[in-house]
Amino acid sequence: MKSSNRRGEAGASSQRALRAGELVRHAIAEILARGDVHDPVIEGHTITVPEVRMSPDLRLATIYVMPLGGRDEAAVVEALERNKKYLRGEIAHRVNLKFAPDIRFRVDDRFAEAARIDSLLRTPAVARDLDDEVDDE
Repeated sequence: MKSSNRRGEAGASSQRALRAGELVRHAIAEILARGDVHDPVIEGHTITVPEVRMSPDLRLATIYVMPLGGRDEAAVVEALERNKKYLRGEIAHRVNLKFAPDIRFRVDDRFAEAARIDSLLRTPAVARDLDDEVDDE
């Protein structure tokens, strides 16, 4: 009987982490869109926040960001890290959680990975292999 409760709690915790991550993502996106952070690097870029991953205990939020056009990724992440204390306080005011999560920023590399896979699929070797499969049918 105890194991079934644990499974239920683990599922609920995962759902809770996803929901909390979405709340944090909306809050940080709004803060950045409104220009509330007074840092020349952040003010000079349009930054998207595609995902926020929360730890199971909701005490750590990993915020994935991507500057528009992929320019100056390292500088943008560094500027966000410099303003972490302010951003964490703003998130705490906007998101109703028991504890304000510690935050860290990472570049969202999914776009680069998708472009890399797309370029691989367009190579002559892959095109040749695909043509061979069509001929076999």
